[in-house]
Amino acid sequence: MYNVSMKYEWKKSEKDIYLPKAEPTLTTIPKMKYFTISGKGDPNDKEFSDKVGALYGMAYAVRMMPRNGFTPNNYFEYTVYPLEGVWSGDASDKSSFSYTIMIRQPDFVDREVYRRALEITQRKKPSPYLSEIKFDEIEDGLAIQMLHVGAYDDEPQTFAKMAEFAKENGYERTTETHREIYLTDPNRGAPDKQKTVLRIFVKKS
Repeated sequence: MYNVSMKYEWKKSEKDIYLPKAEPTLTTIPKMKYFTISGKGDPNDKEFSDKVGALYGMAYAVRMMPRNGFTPNNYFEYTVYPLEGVWSGDASDKSSFSYTIMIRQPDFVDREVYRRALEITQRKKPSPYLSEIKFDEIEDGLAIQMLHVGAYDDEPQTFAKMAEFAKENGYERTTETHREIYLTDPNRGAPDKQKTVLRIFVKKS
């Protein structure tokens, strides 16, 4: 999967996962490794922002490990993966949201690498939320996904297109939770230019 002779770029090598079309597509997502942290409430709150910061601290600790005196087995140069989140709750009441946000990790990451990343981050970028970060393997399986271009508050329109695609092709959702992958920084650029991968989990009806 990875060519260790050059820097691994997920945007170039995993377009089917991270750069879908702006129309619904059926796909199967395999098991992958993540650093994850869960919570509840409005994603505009400071707690959410602080948890995102803790996740990125861990992710970059892995990326920069060779400069900190430890090179994991099979390590290779790569671009840090984007922030993702699995969400549930009432879209009209953001305080009702439950979420697990995460950053995918390369295949060479194991529990020893996770432990070392935690130690490095606790030393260099301490956060009260580091103790809540877990190392997980998650398999989304059969799913329908689509690129959403625009503000987060406009996502219901895109989910409606995905629901119609599912109905027309004989699929139904297995859960009301959904995954979002954030390809752009919400703090940069206009909201109508934001790019987010939306994914729902399905089975054949």
